[in-house]
Amino acid sequence: MGKGRKVNKAKPSVSIPISARSKSSASASSAGSSPISPVTPKTPADEGIEFFQSPVAPGEAPLRVYELRLDIDGGPHKDRSYIRLPPAYVPYILRVSIDAGTPASMNGIFKTNFPLDGGKFNRARFTERKLPSDFSKPIQIDLPISHAGAFVFWVEYDGELPSQRIKGREGYFNVDPVLRIKGRSPILSSELTPLPPSSGAVLQKDTVNLPLDGLSILTVVSKWMGPMSEWKNHFAEAKDRGYTMLHYTPLQERGESDSPYSIRDQLKYDPSIFDGKRQADGGKEKVEAILKVAREEYGLLSLTDVVLNHTANDSLWLVDHPESGFSPANSPHLTPALELDSAMIEFSSSLASRGLPSIVNTQQDVDALIGAFRTVMKDLNLWQYYVLDVAREKESIRAVLASKKASPWTGPSIAGKSVVELAEVLRGSNVIIGLAELSSRFGVHSDANAASGFIQAAFVELSDPDALADAWVRVLDVINVPLYQEWEEDTKIAMDNIKNRLTYARLDEHGPKLGEITRANPLVETYFTRCGPKPDSDPLVYSLANNGWIWAADPLQNFALLPSKAYLRREVIVWGSMDEACLTSIEEIPSPTGKGPLRKAVVTPLNGSMPHALLYDLTHDNESPLHKRSAEDALSTGALVTFSYSAIGSVKGFDDLYPKLLNLVGEKRKYEVTGLEEESGIARVKRVLNSLHLEMVLGGYEEGHVHQENDYIVLSRVQPGTQKGYLLVAHTGFAKNTKDRGYISPIKLRRTRAKFIMGASIDITSYNVPADAKTLKGLPHKLVEMSPVVVPQGLDDESPYSEIIVPKYFPPGSIMLFETHLQDHDASLEEFVVSNSQEVFGNLGLVELNVVLYRADGEERDATNGQFGVYDVPGLGRLTYCGLEGWMHPLRHIMRNNDLGHPLCEHLRKGTWSLDYVYDRLIQANDLPNLKNVAQWFKDRFDRIKATAPPFLRPKYFALVISEAYKAARRSVVEQCSEFVLTGHDFTQDLALCAIQMYGLVKSASLDPSKPTPSLAAGLPHFAAGWARCWGRDVFISLRGLFLTTGNFEGARKHILAFASTLKHGLIPNLLDSVRKPRYNSRDSPWWMVQNIQDYVNMAPDGLALLSEIVPRRFPKDETWVEWDDKRAYAYSSTIAEIIQEILQRHAMGIHFKEYNAGPNLDMQMRDEGFNIDIDVDWKTGLILGGNAFNCGTWMDKMGESQKAGTKGQPGTPRDGAPVEITGLVKSALTWLDGLSSKGKFPFKGVQAIVDGKERLVTYKEWADLIQASFEQCYYVPLDAAEDTKYNLDSKLVNRRGIYKDVYGSGEGREWSDYQFRPNFPIAMTVAPELFDSKHGLHALQLADKVLRSPLGMKTLDPSDMQYRPIYDNSNDSTDAAIAKGLNYHNGPEWGWPLGFFLRAYLDFDTRVGAGKKDIKVTLHRLHQALLIPRNHLQNDPWAGIPELTNADGQYCSDSCNTQAWSASTLLDFLETVHEVNAKVAK
Repeated sequence: MGKGRKVNKAKPSVSIPISARSKSSASASSAGSSPISPVTPKTPADEGIEFFQSPVAPGEAPLRVYELRLDIDGGPHKDRSYIRLPPAYVPYILRVSIDAGTPASMNGIFKTNFPLDGGKFNRARFTERKLPSDFSKPIQIDLPISHAGAFVFWVEYDGELPSQRIKGREGYFNVDPVLRIKGRSPILSSELTPLPPSSGAVLQKDTVNLPLDGLSILTVVSKWMGPMSEWKNHFAEAKDRGYTMLHYTPLQERGESDSPYSIRDQLKYDPSIFDGKRQADGGKEKVEAILKVAREEYGLLSLTDVVLNHTANDSLWLVDHPESGFSPANSPHLTPALELDSAMIEFSSSLASRGLPSIVNTQQDVDALIGAFRTVMKDLNLWQYYVLDVAREKESIRAVLASKKASPWTGPSIAGKSVVELAEVLRGSNVIIGLAELSSRFGVHSDANAASGFIQAAFVELSDPDALADAWVRVLDVINVPLYQEWEEDTKIAMDNIKNRLTYARLDEHGPKLGEITRANPLVETYFTRCGPKPDSDPLVYSLANNGWIWAADPLQNFALLPSKAYLRREVIVWGSMDEACLTSIEEIPSPTGKGPLRKAVVTPLNGSMPHALLYDLTHDNESPLHKRSAEDALSTGALVTFSYSAIGSVKGFDDLYPKLLNLVGEKRKYEVTGLEEESGIARVKRVLNSLHLEMVLGGYEEGHVHQENDYIVLSRVQPGTQKGYLLVAHTGFAKNTKDRGYISPIKLRRTRAKFIMGASIDITSYNVPADAKTLKGLPHKLVEMSPVVVPQGLDDESPYSEIIVPKYFPPGSIMLFETHLQDHDASLEEFVVSNSQEVFGNLGLVELNVVLYRADGEERDATNGQFGVYDVPGLGRLTYCGLEGWMHPLRHIMRNNDLGHPLCEHLRKGTWSLDYVYDRLIQANDLPNLKNVAQWFKDRFDRIKATAPPFLRPKYFALVISEAYKAARRSVVEQCSEFVLTGHDFTQDLALCAIQMYGLVKSASLDPSKPTPSLAAGLPHFAAGWARCWGRDVFISLRGLFLTTGNFEGARKHILAFASTLKHGLIPNLLDSVRKPRYNSRDSPWWMVQNIQDYVNMAPDGLALLSEIVPRRFPKDETWVEWDDKRAYAYSSTIAEIIQEILQRHAMGIHFKEYNAGPNLDMQMRDEGFNIDIDVDWKTGLILGGNAFNCGTWMDKMGESQKAGTKGQPGTPRDGAPVEITGLVKSALTWLDGLSSKGKFPFKGVQAIVDGKERLVTYKEWADLIQASFEQCYYVPLDAAEDTKYNLDSKLVNRRGIYKDVYGSGEGREWSDYQFRPNFPIAMTVAPELFDSKHGLHALQLADKVLRSPLGMKTLDPSDMQYRPIYDNSNDSTDAAIAKGLNYHNGPEWGWPLGFFLRAYLDFDTRVGAGKKDIKVTLHRLHQALLIPRNHLQNDPWAGIPELTNADGQYCSDSCNTQAWSASTLLDFLETVHEVNAKVAK
C-alpha cells in the first residue's frame, strides 16, 4: 500500500500499537544526539579507533587505504557517488581527497554519519572533519573504517557570498558486513571427483569469513515449509545442496489472502509456524532458536524481507489510520479511479443477469465481457472529471457581467484574437481552475469574475452580457476539445489494460487461471481496499489504493500521485488485496585518529562501484524455465549462475523442476523434501557447483572469461595468483523438444591443461504436471551423468594447448565441468614483472626519462632515422607517444574499467608485437647508453611473459609491466625536481612532467651546431624536430616554469648560453635552427631572455655566477653572416653580463638592418618591407618602439598567406610601436640591473644614448624612471572620458574603457590597434607591477577575467572588437580576408600561455587593493577555479599537456599543438608563486 497524504498535503504519520518491550527498545535506539557512552561492550567503531592507536604488531600486513577523489564542488563524480568497501576484518582507511584550490576546499568540512569518533551508529548523527587548507599540496583526510553499513557523506564549504555555506552533492559508501559461517571441506577429491555428502563439503568446527560474493542463497516460502518442527529437514536439504543462506519470505502473521507479503500484524509471527501454538512473545524466542540451529548445526545464515508497505486489508490498524494510504479523501485525483473500480466490482456480481459468462474459457468470452463492460464504463460519464460544464459557465459569466463585477484583465493584449488563440492564452493563465486535477465532476471551472474581464478584453466590440456569454462558450468549446480527447485516450488505455489483465489472469496458459468471476473475485484485481469499519463508512476515506508495480516505470516516481493517472488508466499490476585495482601506491601514513604510530599502507584509488550483485537463476516471482525456455535449460542456467563472482540464489522449485510459477496467495501445498535422491531434479549437480562457488570466492578465483558461440556458453574462473581454475561448458536449452547437439568449435586453451570433473544432462520423461493435492512436486525426470571426457594436448607454432571437444551427444541443457591449470605456471611472475623498477628507472636522467616516457612521432622518427614511430594499435589507432605515456592513456581506461574487450587487449592476445616494440626502440637508443639497462629490464620481463603466460593473460602482465615502469619513471622525475614539485599536488606534478615531455634529444635540432644536444620543443606534435623545434621566444617564456621552478637549472643554463652565443644586432634568434641558420626577426625575444636570466640569477643556487660565464660568439663582431663552421665563427667570447649590456646598448642606439638572405628563400610569405628590422628608443618616454606594417616581431606573429583574399605578406597583428609586454620586460630588466649595479654585482652602470642630439650615459635607473613616469599616461585608457586629457589617447578610437592599451604608437593608419583589449598587459604587470596604478590595474584584470579568460587560456582579442574571429582554421582559403589561411590566429582564438601571467598578476594586484588584501585565501580560491578545466584536461587528454590554443569557448582546434611548452610553463609559474605565498603565510 502506498504512503498516504492528507488533503492539506501534509505528510501523514502512522502510529502502530506495540508492546511495552518494543517501545523500550525503540526509545533506546532513537537517542539521536546523546553523547557516546563509555560503557562496554565496545562498538565496532570504538574497536577501530583502538586498533589505530595501538602499536604496530610484528609482521602486521600493510594497512589498506581506499582513496575517494571528490569533484571540484565537493561532491563525488557520478561514477563514484556510490562506493562499496570490503568488510572490515581488519580496520582500514577511507581517504577522501580534493584537489587543492577547488571551491570545496574553501574552509571545507567533510560530514558523514559514519561514527568516526566511536560509539553506536545513528543515522541522524553526523561527525565532521575539517579539510586542510593548502593550495600547493594534496588535500586529504583519512577516515578509520571498522563498521559495516551504508553511510552518507558530503562536504560543506564557503560560497562566494558573505557567510554563505554550500552543501556539496551527497555520496554514499557501503561497508560490507562481516559474515562468518562454518567452514566446509572440499567438494572434490584429489582426483577431482565429486565427493559424497559424507566426505565432501562437510561442515567444519572452525568458522570462516564469508564475503557477500560467496553467498549461495535458497529462497523458501515459509508457509510451504510446514510447521517449525519440520524445518530441520529443509535445513539439511539446503546444506547438502551447497547453499549457505536461506532467504525466508516474511514470517509475520498473514492476512486473509494468505500471501506472505500481505501482513496482518507486523509484530507477531504467523501461528501456522508453531502448529497454532504461538507464545505470548509472538513467537520471537522460538524463531530465534530455530535460526540458531540453522546456523550452528547446518551452516546456514538467514535472511528475510523487511516489509513495510504490504499491509493486509484485514489489518486492524488500517481502520484507525486510513490516512496511511492514498485515498480519494487525501488524493482527490483518485476519485474517478475508485468509481471505475467500484463499477467493475458491481459488474462482476451481475454477469448472470446480463447473460454474460462468469468463467472464461475462450477469447470470445473475453470479448463479450469487455464489450459489456465498455458500455458500463461509458455510462459512468467520467468525461465530467476532465471538462468544463459549458452551460454552468455561461450562466456564471452572464450573472457577473450583468452585476458589473468583472475583474479587469491584466494580462497581454488579447483584443481581436481568434478563439483558438484565446484558448491558448487561457491555458497559461489562472482563470481556469482545476485542469488535470480530476478531483470531482465538473471540478474544472473558471474564476467567473476573472473570466468576465477576460472575455470583455477579448471582444471589445461586444457589450451585451448575453453576447459576451456566448463568446465565452465558443472559447470554452475550444478548451474542451483536447480535454475530451484526453478522456477518450485514458478510457481506451484503461479498457485495453483491463482486457489484457483479464486474458492473462483467466485464459492464458501460463496465467494463474483465477476461475469464476464474482463480487469477491471480480473481473480483474481491485485497485482499492475498502476497509471501512461500518457499511456506511465514507468510501472516499476508507478506500485505500493498493500497491503494485508498472511495467518500465521510473521506480523513483510515486505513481499514486499526480500527474500519474496509473490507477485510472489501470496501468498498475497490483500485489493482490494489498499483498503481493594495478594503480596502487605504497605509503607510510599516520593514524587517522591523530594518535598512534605510523603504519605502512597500500593506497588504492576508488573508481566507483555498482551495488553488490545477487544473481538468481530464478526467483519466486518468475515463471519456470519450462514456460520461458525449456525445462532442460534449468541445468545449464543454474550451472552458469554458480560461475558468477557474486552472491547467487535460487528457489527450491527451480532445483526440483517445478513445472510452473506457484501462486503465493492461493497455493496451499507443502514442499517435498527430496534431498539428493533420484527425484531431486538438478540438486546433485547444484551441490557440486554451489560448493565450488563458495570455494572459488574464498580462494579468490576472481578472474572470469566468457565465450559464447551459438547456443553454447563457456565460462571460466581463474585464481590470478596460482592460475588454477574451473571451466564450465553449458549448452543452453532455449527451445523445447530438441536433442540437437548444435555446434561449437573445439575449445582451445593455450598453455593450459584441463581435466574433466563431471558432466550431466537432464532428461524430462513427461511434461504432464504431477497431480498431488498435498505436496509440491517437480516434473518426472532423470539426471543423466556423462562419461568422462578426455582432453587431448596439442602444439602449434604459437604454443602448447589443450582442446576440449564437445561429445556427439550433448543435448540442450547439458553441462560439462573441468579443472584447469596453467601449464608450467610461473607462480612468481606477477612479483617478478614489477620488481627492481626503482633501481633501474631511478638512475635515469631527465633526457633519458623523456625517451622512456614520451617522444612524439616526429621526435622518434628523427632520433631513430625513421626506424621507429608511434605504435599503431589495430582498431584503436596511433598512440600519442612512443614512450610509456602513450601506452598508459588506454591502459588507464582498461584498468579502471576492467575493459578486457578493448582493442589494445585484443591486440595483445593476438601477438607479442607491442612487447617487442617497447624493448626494440629502447635498446637501439645508442646516444643514451643508460637506456640499455631499461631495455634489458623490459626484455627480462617480456621474455618471461612470452614463455609462461598464455595469450589471454598478456594484457594483464603487459599492464603490470607498463604501469609499474610508468610509476617508477614518474617517481624518478619527481624526485629529481624541486621541493615545490616534490611536495606538490597532482596538478603540479603533472605540469612538471610536461618539462620532461618537451625536453629531449633529436638529431635535427640542437643547442650546438656540431652535435646533437637536448633541446626544448615549443610544442607537440607540430614543433617536434628540425628548424621548427626550438624558438627563442618560446624557450624563454617556458624556461622559468618548466626548468627553474622544477629545479632543472642546468637545462636552463644550457639554453641561456646557447641563445646568448647567437646574439646579433642586439637580438637573439626566434628560430634557432641548431645555431646553424638562426633567424633574427623577433623584437621581444632578447627581452624574454634577459628576464629569464634575471629569474635564473634569483632562483638558481649560486645563480649570480651565471653573469660571469663566458660565451663563445656565433658571429664575428662586425655581425657579418658566416656559417657555423667558418673560422670567423666563435672567434671571440663575451660574458653573460656583457651579452645583456650589448642588448641594452644596441637598443639604446637604435637597431636597423635587413634580415640576412631576405626573400622567398627565407620566408616565402613576407613582402620585402617585412624583412626590414627597425627598433628605436623614444627618450622622452623611455619606450622602445619598432616594427612596421609588414612584419610582426612579437608572439602574435601570423603572416598573411592568402593570394585569394589578398592578404599575402600582410601580418594579422603587426603590433608595431611599443607592445605593452616589451615595455614591461624592459622596465623589469632595467630595475634589476640598477639594483645589481648599485651593489657592485654588475659591471655596467647604464647605456650610451643620443638624447636631444647629444650622446651621453643614461643610467639604468634614469631609463627605468622615464618608463615609470610615462607608462600610465601612454597606456591607460580611463573609465571616465572626462579624464582623457590626462592621457595620451584619441578618444574617438576607444572601444573599451578601464583597460591598458596593447601597443603604444602603432603605425600610421593603424592607430586604432593601440586600443585593442588583449591579454598582453598582465605580462607587464607580472614582471613590472610598479608600472601600474594598483586600482587601475585590478579593474583591468577584473575586466580581462570577465571578457578574455576562457576555459583553457585567454582570448587573444576582445569579443567586442570588430576584428574578433575566434575560430582558427589554417586550411581556410576563402576570400574572407579576416580568416583566410588562418590570419585570425591571434584575433580571437584562445591561447593557453597568457593564462598563467594573468593569474600571477591578479594574485598580486588583488592582494594589494582587492578582496585578497583582507583574506588572501579568497583570491587564491577564485584563481584556482580558473585552473579546474586545465587540470581536468591535463589529466584526461592523451597528450597529457595543455594545448597551444583552442577555438571559441575552449573548442578543440585541429591546427593547434596538442601540448605546448609555454602553456604548461606559465601555470607552473603561478603555482610556484602560490607555493611561495603559502610558505610566507606558514612562517
